[in-house]
Amino acid sequence: MKRVLGISIVFAILNGSCGKTSNGELTGVQGRKKYFEPDPFGMVFIPQGSYNMGPSDQDVSWAQNVTSKTVSVDAFWMDETEITNNEYRQFVYWVRDSIMRRLLGTQNEEFLISEDDNGNPIDPPMINWKTEIDTKDETVNETLKEIYLQPNERFYFRKEIDTRKLMYEYFWVDMQQAAKKSNKYNFSTKQYNGTAVNSLGEQIQVQDRSAFIMRDVINVYPDTLCWVSDFTYSYNEPLATMYFWHPAYDDYPVVGVNWKQATAFSIWRTQYLNASLAQNGESSVHDFRLPSEAEWEYAARGGLNNSMYPWGGMYTRNKQGCFLANFKPLRGNYADDGGITAVRVGYYEPNEWGLYDMAGNVGEWCANAYDESAYNFTHDLNPDYKYNALPDDPPSMKRKVIRGGSWKDIAYYMQVGTRTYEYQDTAKSFIGFRCVRSYLGTSAK
Repeated sequence: MKRVLGISIVFAILNGSCGKTSNGELTGVQGRKKYFEPDPFGMVFIPQGSYNMGPSDQDVSWAQNVTSKTVSVDAFWMDETEITNNEYRQFVYWVRDSIMRRLLGTQNEEFLISEDDNGNPIDPPMINWKTEIDTKDETVNETLKEIYLQPNERFYFRKEIDTRKLMYEYFWVDMQQAAKKSNKYNFSTKQYNGTAVNSLGEQIQVQDRSAFIMRDVINVYPDTLCWVSDFTYSYNEPLATMYFWHPAYDDYPVVGVNWKQATAFSIWRTQYLNASLAQNGESSVHDFRLPSEAEWEYAARGGLNNSMYPWGGMYTRNKQGCFLANFKPLRGNYADDGGITAVRVGYYEPNEWGLYDMAGNVGEWCANAYDESAYNFTHDLNPDYKYNALPDDPPSMKRKVIRGGSWKDIAYYMQVGTRTYEYQDTAKSFIGFRCVRSYLGTSAK
């Protein structure tokens, strides 16, 4: 009797786990919440679609780095403007404050969380953001002394953060290596048999999933001196000292950020949002990233398939004779379009999808590695070509795609089909970026 009762209880449990009224039918897991994706703050929805990727008109003679190709792109969200100085500064301040709290955590355990809610140890400890930093406390100031410039490096004795100390550690999963058949888990032998290349460029034997987790540490502060180093015999010192931090430039696109810093910002932005959602018991699957080259061009076209520029026409002026973007017009009359260098984001009219500055102002990093023949070997569904270049790789392997043209470029580089490149570890005064986020599900009606 006891055995029959036990079997009945097990059956009841199994039956209940499939839903209260399943009656043995295949009904799926019941009780799951319906998902609705709200519009992300500051982002524009780009519907799925197909278009002719590549030049719609003139091309540089013998460039041979682009052809026309019909491609299809999934729906995604894109920042309506380039990332601004003030938005990037939030990232810099977060890194600064996290470093401060870890330093203070060595003296005061209140700045770190070393155990979870169940009393299990957390290694390494998490930062406790709820604990305030009392800058009037002498012990606190003594502990934080190493994050500031040393007295011999200070200008007029100003106590300033040593930006060289603003290092950010971030991680990502190398899906390409994980997806290789030779690297997949063998259920017969109960082990992995393949090899992988870690973030240091070392060939390692795959023992578990950690082989596909990449790690990097990068300084997050923009290269403000790019305003001086980018130009010869040109006075741009005021921009070098003021552009990133002064409130007058808060709404201007951040520059002096290399490709790796832009990538790190995207990962930080993902973790920052997901941590907030997790606290509220919401799903945390929102991955921000740099746009692929195909996504960027598709978004820039704004649904106008064969247009030269984001605004749809073949001219750089409107009917009133005003320039439609910030670039280098005429024979170098920088001021004729309204800005000598970069201007605040959203200064000019958006394209048909509501995206600002997809031509001119600053060039924009894309996620893809640059290859002259990429259009010939990438797939026509969500084309993508990536290569995680290592420090010892030759310069040609470190090229990343730049799109959109900038305030110092002629009109040709503003065309939606024009592609060029810069090296991933190089920061320029005319290159910024914006993020995208994949849309969950399909946008088909």
